[in-house]
Amino acid sequence: MNDLTQRLNRERRFLVLLGAICLALIGGALYMQIVLGEAPCPLCILQRYALLFIALFAFIGAAMPGRRSLTLFEALVVLSAIGGIAAAGNHAYILANPAVSCGIDTLQPIVDGLPLASVLPLVFQVDGFCSTPYPPVLGLSLAQWALLAFVLTAVLVPLGIYRNRRQR
Repeated sequence: MNDLTQRLNRERRFLVLLGAICLALIGGALYMQIVLGEAPCPLCILQRYALLFIALFAFIGAAMPGRRSLTLFEALVVLSAIGGIAAAGNHAYILANPAVSCGIDTLQPIVDGLPLASVLPLVFQVDGFCSTPYPPVLGLSLAQWALLAFVLTAVLVPLGIYRNRRQR
């Protein structure tokens, strides 16, 4: 096995781990929704979509045989993370400024009109308000944790590509 193959396999393992973490985060959100009764707002649902897309593209990318196809799916992972940064950043801003609203009247029909909302309504339908404060987890709100996860994804994936592909 040559050096490039080993480095690409390291990227693939990282993508599988990233996909599993994203699915676990969606599972955690569902636990908080179903067991703890924390209703998801439109921005929460958009963050779930971003996590789902990151996981999907990470798993597909990990299965790709070539370097170019792997890079394409890693780029899609980063784009999904940037979308998550936008949703989570907006959500964190709303929580920090309670007078601001997420526009549930505007966003709810759009988010509830997305295809997965009718297929999996428990997971992808809006049921709450963005300004509802829930207890923090280790000092950060859920939106801040999500923002941190999306930023780490958007930074670490390109860094991993650069690290694994530079010529030695």
